[in-house]
Amino acid sequence: MKHLSLRSAAPLALVGALVLSGCVENNASASTSIAVTSTADDCEVESATATSGPVRFEVENSGDDVTEFYVLADDGLRIVGEVENIAAGASRDLTVQLQPGSYFTVCKPGMVGEGVGQAEFSVTGDEVQVSAGDQEAIDEAVASYTAYTKSQVAELVTGTRAFTEAYRAGNDDEARRLFPLARVNYERVEPTAGNFGDLDPKIDYRKPGAEAEGLPFTGFHRIEMDLWIDEARGNYPDEDLQPLDAAGRAALADQLDADIQSLYDEVHADDFELTIDDITNGAIGLLDEVAAPDGKLPGEENEFAHTDLYDFLANVEGAQVAYESVRDIAAANGADGEELVAELDEQFAAMEALLATYGSYDVGFVSYETVDQSARNALGAQLNALSEPLSKLTFTVLGVDPGE
Repeated sequence: MKHLSLRSAAPLALVGALVLSGCVENNASASTSIAVTSTADDCEVESATATSGPVRFEVENSGDDVTEFYVLADDGLRIVGEVENIAAGASRDLTVQLQPGSYFTVCKPGMVGEGVGQAEFSVTGDEVQVSAGDQEAIDEAVASYTAYTKSQVAELVTGTRAFTEAYRAGNDDEARRLFPLARVNYERVEPTAGNFGDLDPKIDYRKPGAEAEGLPFTGFHRIEMDLWIDEARGNYPDEDLQPLDAAGRAALADQLDADIQSLYDEVHADDFELTIDDITNGAIGLLDEVAAPDGKLPGEENEFAHTDLYDFLANVEGAQVAYESVRDIAAANGADGEELVAELDEQFAAMEALLATYGSYDVGFVSYETVDQSARNALGAQLNALSEPLSKLTFTVLGVDPGE
């Protein structure tokens, strides 16, 4: 789950002069790697300029808190690319394809607040051209994944309404059963859903994230806290937590329905569009959601309901759909592309097989409380085995050797 305040009402694809694309023929020699150091109070970018084409930002977190790194459009608001959940002492890469123009870079230590070290970043050179054949494959991949995103959000509307209706009516057993199922569609497309203004904070912030940013605590996790009030009291023993009355429940349910409907309206708007970079980086971002310090693997996402395995699988499924959308493009990029596709096919299958040992959407998953640390370590090891090759997907799809 994201703690992002640098949002805009526009999707990250709508970036003025940007035309993000993949399988680029004429820019392999122009690929650029730029070191970034994130500290508690600064965001040091090795170079303030780059040549148009794929740019890899190699982000090292030298601070004490988890951090994020963003490339923003020229208005300083719209997100061109992001990499989040970079643990203290760790390094992560963000690959984006940039056309000539002006941008900003910024880091966000602690993943809250307005960020630090925002600086201008310029891209020179010629507009990146894509061959007609490659563009057709790209257009097909983007159209396929865009349709998938819209369908998931449409299902989210109805699933959420069934959940909120049970909650309003005081049918708590049914609401508890529907809580993790209603969230599945959101978790599958979370990186896209997280790029519309304040909708992600309203829909999916956990209690600590909302309080850290001074925001009202609403959405799925506020209702979760009310449905599992005894668990919440155990987690927050110093607070006087009381169950909501009927009016309080109705207000929360109405707000969640309205916010989900707003998300539907955004992704079904005429100007909504995604890019090939959104798809590949989104796949990586979905696995980041699992491994984040406040994510599913540590058991922090659904801290009261302990239904993290539902979200875990949904994130993996979403990443796999994104990968499958560009799989043929990656495989067409020589022996390295074929090798990467074979590895990803194997690791996705292994990840899903391991998760299946804990249950399914149909029969339910075990409470994550019952998954001991040894078993969580095994899940983490398989997640790493999948994340490592998936981190190469963007460069492979863009047709550039990541070692260049």
